[in-house]
Amino acid sequence: MANPFVHIELQTGDLARAKAFYSQLFDWKLEDLAAPEGGIPYTLINVGEGTGGGMMSIPAPGVPPHWQAYVGVDDIKASTEKAKSLGASVKQDVMSIGEHGWISVLADPTGAVFALWQAKEGS
Repeated sequence: MANPFVHIELQTGDLARAKAFYSQLFDWKLEDLAAPEGGIPYTLINVGEGTGGGMMSIPAPGVPPHWQAYVGVDDIKASTEKAKSLGASVKQDVMSIGEHGWISVLADPTGAVFALWQAKEGS
């Protein structure tokens, strides 16, 4: 499949409660990662088969809890520009996620928010 959903991420105001709920509901295996200097702690979600994801505290005030879907792309800058040319608005322009890859967050022409992901080589 071209451009599959590759990661699903929960951003929440109560990370401990969300971790307890989802790990019990679905038997997901959760792995807490050390926060990068000045960064936000992150919890990986291992679902076994299928698309995994992560959980984190909401980084911006006033943003409601939500699930964010990431679509894998080969060239995040070109894909972000193409989305803009097709009527998407940029919520977060292309930014690096450490040694792992790059993301951008967009709203499609109907207002639905989604994210793009490009992994760095070897990630």
